[in-house]
Amino acid sequence: MSSVYQINKGVNKPIEFRGLYGQYIAYLAVGLVMLLLIFVTLYISHVPLYVILPTILGLGSGLFYTVFGLSKRFGVHGLLKWTAKRGLPKYIRFSSRRVFTSLKYNGRTGI
Repeated sequence: MSSVYQINKGVNKPIEFRGLYGQYIAYLAVGLVMLLLIFVTLYISHVPLYVILPTILGLGSGLFYTVFGLSKRFGVHGLLKWTAKRGLPKYIRFSSRRVFTSLKYNGRTGI
């Protein structure tokens, strides 16, 4: 029995799966793999299951809440644009005018 999920809604449109767009699908998949590794590590180190299960369930629900919130807030490319904008300096300080006075006019490039 195969389930049918509509993943792509058309040509040149971003991949969407149950409300997650583009890279958020990968973020959720990586997060779930990390949760599995945390569970295995805690289980092998003989931590009781009544401590492991609430921890993993809490982290998993936090992961889903965060990833779906980011997908809804920023959309397909918004998170990448937001992080790129945060990397830009607010202002550039020059201690000398030499940078501007040494520029020569070149007819081809406009400088």
